[in-house]
Amino acid sequence: MILPTKYLTENQTLLGVGATLLDNLVQPRTLSGLWESVKNQSNIGTFERFILGVDMLYILGIIKLVDGKIKKSSI
Repeated sequence: MILPTKYLTENQTLLGVGATLLDNLVQPRTLSGLWESVKNQSNIGTFERFILGVDMLYILGIIKLVDGKIKKSSI
C-alpha cells in the first residue's frame, strides 16, 4: 500500500497520495482546506487515505504544522 507492486500503480499507493498532496500544497493550508482541494482526485479516494498520506508526509518530515496550517518543510 505504501510502495507500488505488480498489482498497484504508484498513483494508487500512499506515495502517489503524498505526491498529490504536495502538488496541492503550494501555500500553507489548513487540514480542511487541503482536503477540499484534493477530495475529488481519483487517487485520494477517501478521507482515510488522505489522512494516511498526510501522516506519512509528516512522519517523513516533508510537511509540518505551523500556526494551525500545514506547510512544506524546507529540506
